[in-house]
Amino acid sequence: MQMSKTDFILPVRVYYEDTDAGGIVYYANYLKFFERARTEWLRALGVEQDILLAEQVGFVVTDVQMKNHKSAKFNELLTVSSQISTLKRASMIFSQQITNADGQLLCSAEIKVACVNPQAGNARPLPANVLEVLQRVR
Repeated sequence: MQMSKTDFILPVRVYYEDTDAGGIVYYANYLKFFERARTEWLRALGVEQDILLAEQVGFVVTDVQMKNHKSAKFNELLTVSSQISTLKRASMIFSQQITNADGQLLCSAEIKVACVNPQAGNARPLPANVLEVLQRVR
């Protein structure tokens, strides 16, 4: 894992379970790689989602715009990069890309994530400490 002021980089290995019968990454699994990168980025920033959930703070994906550029294959080492392109009081938009070892863009996405109260099921503002941390890396 690497982090700059505005980017987070997570290496991901393609496992057999990520692929279809032809050894190509199944398209929906790119969303899992993106999710993993967002979660690990928060963890690297000191934001633990299990602690937030205990405080009735959760995150839900509300919109995804994804483009597949080229296929990833079994056993490839990929790089998932993440940036926050928009940060609001109760939501954020992540710009995320997956590249292969040759630096070729395989998949790109804009993913909107909203902050919610999981029990009540309604939107809520990001906690001030989380918002402050995210503003520093934006």
